[in-house]
Amino acid sequence: MASMMQPQIILLKEGTDTSQGKAQLLSNINAVTAVGDVVRTTLGPRGMDKLIHDDKGSVTISNDGATIMKLLDIVHPAAKILVDIAKSQDSEVGDGTTTVVLLAAEFLKEAKPFVEDGVHSQNLIRSYRTASTLAIEKVKELAVSIEGKSVEEKKGLLAKCAATTLSSKLIGGEKEFFATMVVDAVMAIGDDDRLSLIGIKKVPGGNMRDSFLVDGVAFKKTFSYAGFEQQPKKFLIPKILLLNIELELKSEKENAEIRLSDPSQYQSIVDAEWNIIYDKLDKCVESGAKVVLSRLAIGDLATQYFADRDIFCAGRVAEEDLNRVAAAAGGTVQTSVNNIIPEVLGTCEIFEEKQVGGERFNIFSGCPSGRTATIVLRGGADQFIEEAERSLHDAIMIVRRAVKNSTVVPGGGAIDMEVSKYLRQHSRTIAGKPQLFINSYAKALEVIPRQLCDNAGFDATDVLNKLRQKHAMQSGEGASYGVDINTGGIADSYANFVWEPAVVKINAINAATEAACLILSVDETVKNPKSQSAQGDAAAGAMGRGRGGGRGRGMRRR
Repeated sequence: MASMMQPQIILLKEGTDTSQGKAQLLSNINAVTAVGDVVRTTLGPRGMDKLIHDDKGSVTISNDGATIMKLLDIVHPAAKILVDIAKSQDSEVGDGTTTVVLLAAEFLKEAKPFVEDGVHSQNLIRSYRTASTLAIEKVKELAVSIEGKSVEEKKGLLAKCAATTLSSKLIGGEKEFFATMVVDAVMAIGDDDRLSLIGIKKVPGGNMRDSFLVDGVAFKKTFSYAGFEQQPKKFLIPKILLLNIELELKSEKENAEIRLSDPSQYQSIVDAEWNIIYDKLDKCVESGAKVVLSRLAIGDLATQYFADRDIFCAGRVAEEDLNRVAAAAGGTVQTSVNNIIPEVLGTCEIFEEKQVGGERFNIFSGCPSGRTATIVLRGGADQFIEEAERSLHDAIMIVRRAVKNSTVVPGGGAIDMEVSKYLRQHSRTIAGKPQLFINSYAKALEVIPRQLCDNAGFDATDVLNKLRQKHAMQSGEGASYGVDINTGGIADSYANFVWEPAVVKINAINAATEAACLILSVDETVKNPKSQSAQGDAAAGAMGRGRGGGRGRGMRRR
């Protein structure tokens, strides 16, 4: 009786929302599954696209998992973890963002019945981590190296990897055309793997096949003054001067005080301003440069001055474009025109200004350093070109990864089926509950080929049965068989050049398992809202400060 009379202990602020235990874990699993269902249909060559428009009215059409996850604006705290793993997959390897979200959701979906039956989540986590390690070892074992081939062979193999990535994108119809372009662009930057050295410029109009690769730098013609049209628009082997200064006539500071004893002295001050700009321009001309680019403005006086001396100039060039010209042409950006030595000037084989669609482009090609490339994208609608740019970004990342880690695995769900078979066989050697958990992990991996079939409109059960039978062959010759999207049957993915870098699969399995284990380890969510009184006090305080700034009424200002 005494215990019933004890007062209730209040730990948390009033209005705090707490939910814990099995119900909370199941709620998190349901939220993650719902997010997985959103991107599920975008997987593979026959995946559908999502049209997302935000409150500002901008419309995005995409089937890139990371882009969709970013734009979904998810508020559920557990489901946000999926956004993070999609972003990390995108920044680490570029492709496989839908795969990673789908795998994480499927791992949790398979874990749900066990949680409902009262299995402790730590047991599941332990088994999932073990299964993940075994799966990654198996992927590495099945990977085939493309090292030691000639340059032409390697280019062909890399183009196959790029084509596999592009086949699931909006520009999949022209995947061979773009795959070759992407490989050439990545090869152009060589060992330097800074993504900023590959520029992608978008020009609406024309069709996809009008897109082209510039072996060098291209950027849109900048704002120009009178006299620009008199400048030559094509040079062979010109010297290029890169500046980070303004070449404009500047009046001296307005608040400068100059005392004159004679009115005629005023003209000498005006002349001094003109002499400063002419001195700068003379030094540019004396350097021998035929192309002058500056990050800051080049005024009308300077434009006309250069035009009279057959020199091309462009002001307000974007910093990234200027840096890419410096990397390609071998020049250095100068912050002063004094002491311009030949070593700081860049050069290229051909500089020309060309019309591309409705825009004029300045194009530097045949650069000696050659460590940069520019892809000029053409297409009908703006949204289409935006999606094409995202697709090419994924393909470029994949080719860069394949150059660095030169091992590939068969795609089309083949590697997933083989790893699933291996884990099923391994689970039978384990006694106790972990056998069931590892078996459920193996079953979850089959979501990739199953979803590829569903998205293409094939009978997933039929295709998966054929795949299981092929992969179960003792000889091991069925290991590279995956879904054949064209016929609705199964085919040797490796022979059909459906390849992807092993690092994509390894990263996806790693990230998805980590996310699933993280969500399984959460058993309580505490939502701590500001109480009404606290908000009211804050508002009252703000109003008080706004009215009187903290002074008492009627007090005189000092």
